[in-house]
Amino acid sequence: MNRPSTRDLISQLNSGALTARQLTETHLDRIATLNGRLNAFVSVDPDGALQQADDIDRRRQTGEPVGRLAGLPIGIKDNICQKDLPTTCGSRMLQNFRPPYDAHVVERLRAEDAVILGKLNPDEFAMGSSTETSIFGPTRNPWDQTRSAGGSSGGSAVAVAAGLVNLALGSDTGGSIRQPASFCGVVGMKPTYGRVSRYGLIAYASSLDQIGPLAGDVYGTSLLLECIAGHDRRDSTSLDVETPAWTTTLDQPLKGLRIGIADEYFSQGLDGEVEQRVRDALKAFESAGATVHSVSLPHSKYAVAAYYLIACSEASSNLARFDGIHYGHRAEKFGDLADLYCQSRGEGFGSEVKRRIMLGTYALSAGYYDAYYLKALKVRRRIADDFAAAFKIVDVIAGPVAPTPAFRLGEKLNDPLAMYLGDIYTISTNLAGLPGISVPCGLTAGKLPVGLQLQAPALNETRLLQVAHQFQQLTAWHLETPKI
Repeated sequence: MNRPSTRDLISQLNSGALTARQLTETHLDRIATLNGRLNAFVSVDPDGALQQADDIDRRRQTGEPVGRLAGLPIGIKDNICQKDLPTTCGSRMLQNFRPPYDAHVVERLRAEDAVILGKLNPDEFAMGSSTETSIFGPTRNPWDQTRSAGGSSGGSAVAVAAGLVNLALGSDTGGSIRQPASFCGVVGMKPTYGRVSRYGLIAYASSLDQIGPLAGDVYGTSLLLECIAGHDRRDSTSLDVETPAWTTTLDQPLKGLRIGIADEYFSQGLDGEVEQRVRDALKAFESAGATVHSVSLPHSKYAVAAYYLIACSEASSNLARFDGIHYGHRAEKFGDLADLYCQSRGEGFGSEVKRRIMLGTYALSAGYYDAYYLKALKVRRRIADDFAAAFKIVDVIAGPVAPTPAFRLGEKLNDPLAMYLGDIYTISTNLAGLPGISVPCGLTAGKLPVGLQLQAPALNETRLLQVAHQFQQLTAWHLETPKI
């Protein structure tokens, strides 16, 4: 499969060499052919997509203005609300839920004339690192269908990697965009916390969740982020800051680029091939004039523990609303009101979601709040301080996205601790509220993708995207696609 660049597609659409309908039909045909094997889409809206495409073509022909994404097919992770279409979070709890409104990011996509093809498979309530906990079954990695796509935005990463869409939206709470992007060989970005409104994102951990873009190249990632970023009064954590024109600054030379390397990212447990591909990427930067400096993130070793206490505590609170009363799954057989709650939640939630709710409820309970949750918040502050100190020395910090390439389906499903440790390099970014990106940096001997993670100071997406784009000018790993 040859994956055209986002720039090329937009050029063809604008010139009339390609119509929005033609491009949409091509992708719908590819979904019909491949989705049965990959399970990236959980719902597809062909009629709505073709209607959108026809309207865009009509406006182009009559000279009416069209948006920046006009005609580009896109998929949306199934924890982001879209009016009158299923939004299930991959859970029995919301299996029949159809939101009466669009999320802020969906409103933005419509305003920019993106062609929305459907909803993409997540781990249940975005709780997972393998997209195996969804009620729709696991999403399969297109590079090796016996392996995980990563998670929880596995459906989003697979859809881009397999050419089912050009662009996709995911959400990242502890690495849920970057890790599947790494496993599937695409670009995935977590913006600064508050850069993109969470209105209409079904919450997992509200102080950590962030919606972000996935694409085949950094230009597509930048363009999609430009379109969805910006202040939204409906989200109290939305930042009222200017949205830069990132696509116009990607090609600016990065003179004197200082790249930080944290020893903590190259410790025990890191796969040898992953380490080598990341170090090769650093050599590519050095060959272009960048300098590499050692930095320290001493509290990163506590990140996994702090993250799972904070995230699970917030999940315990956020998911309390699913009680069998207002909406969502409701048990058919129950005794009194308390039994209705117990039966509905017991039937509606899967085992991983229950595990995290119980862990969070325990951490917030009387007598344990100070010992666990409050202490985790203090560690979070120390982690943010480590990054602040490092960014006084360097412009970006580079390292691996995950300790290993894509693991086999089922390999870690019954070993929660092993699954959680797979997020060891991505979690700190969320705890500190920073932007981070995964860009393809090589293949293993077994032809599995490896991602390079880049992190930058808060609200410095401009520099982060420039560095990522420069890497794609130095290498061709982003042009590698799975043979399916």
